[in-house]
Amino acid sequence: MPAPPFDCLLLEEIQDAGNLGSILRTAAAAGVREVYLSKGSVFAWSPRVLRAGQGAHFSLAIREGAALAEVAAAFRGTVVATCPDAPESLFALDLGPAVAWIFGNEGAGISPALAARATRRAHIPMPGGAESLNVAAAAAVCLFEAVRQRSAGAGRGAAQ
Repeated sequence: MPAPPFDCLLLEEIQDAGNLGSILRTAAAAGVREVYLSKGSVFAWSPRVLRAGQGAHFSLAIREGAALAEVAAAFRGTVVATCPDAPESLFALDLGPAVAWIFGNEGAGISPALAARATRRAHIPMPGGAESLNVAAAAAVCLFEAVRQRSAGAGRGAAQ
């Protein structure tokens, strides 16, 4: 049986400690092993991030001050940038292989330079008309869509 794919997160200038802690907790729950934080992100080991992470730090390899474009370029798998204006729905992507997920700053989103490193750009469908989701909520939706596809054996992105 082949080894399961392992995703990683590329987090660009995440500012809010609660958001980062929530993302780390979700990542650990979804089986992510590595998290890369760009310069300008909140300190991953601050008391607020630790409190929101609820112990997730200890099951993740967290790399702060990372050159995210270089990590994305070296990643062997799909690199997905989450963008509200992306043409492709998250639910149409094949998330069976390993994915490097790019999530951006709470206000500015993903920088154009980092978005250019993505092999796929996807949006989360929001029929309620909201402009965007909180970055921690977006990360949870994306990571658990990958979990759903892999556990269902979907591998084609189609809803089961």
